[in-house]
Amino acid sequence: MEVAGLMLREVPLEERPRERMLQYGAGALSHAELLAILLRTGTMSESVVRLAGRILSESGGLRSLVDMSKDQLTQIKGIGDAKALQILAGIELGRRLAKSTLADRVTIRSPKDIADLMSEDLRYLQKEHFVCLFLNTKNHLLAQETLSMGSLNASIVHPREVFRAAIKRSSASIVCVHNHPSGDPTPSPEDIQLTHRLVEAGSIIGIEVLDHVIIGDQRFISLKEQGFM
Repeated sequence: MEVAGLMLREVPLEERPRERMLQYGAGALSHAELLAILLRTGTMSESVVRLAGRILSESGGLRSLVDMSKDQLTQIKGIGDAKALQILAGIELGRRLAKSTLADRVTIRSPKDIADLMSEDLRYLQKEHFVCLFLNTKNHLLAQETLSMGSLNASIVHPREVFRAAIKRSSASIVCVHNHPSGDPTPSPEDIQLTHRLVEAGSIIGIEVLDHVIIGDQRFISLKEQGFM
């Protein structure tokens, strides 16, 4: 790979923003270096970092760059449509993040909240999928992960996999969800046994299992509401 006529290994570290980001983190990078990562490549006459620095200089700085249109960006030497769109996409992501608030987070308050969140993803699947929802202390959804995909009538899940994933995300509690491809959400003896094992393991580790919801076809069952937890 060449950068402004040089092989990448010949380019000084300060001219390699991706390597610096890997080593030091995004917070250590300058505006020009972050912009260079979005641009990806420079031109025949200058490296991507120098191009990024010139863009910031000619646009009047980061604040002015935010307000530029595609046509204005492409007036800068070295910026074609593709690079202009890459810059605009990065700016738009920043705008959306700035507008988002903690209130936008999904909050789990009831089994219906769980079913509303997961039913459309799970109800048509032909195999059982076991999904964990990871929550913080306010029951805001931090993340979700499919931990198992089983056969038509069985899903193999081990508590260590569930709680390893929960600890990785610093979860205060979890909710378990899986589908029954038959469309009947009635819990099987294996479902109930697995739920008991997860609840016991969670009590030892200190991560509460709030519920285990089974999704069927336009129906769901909460094992907590059914008295199995």
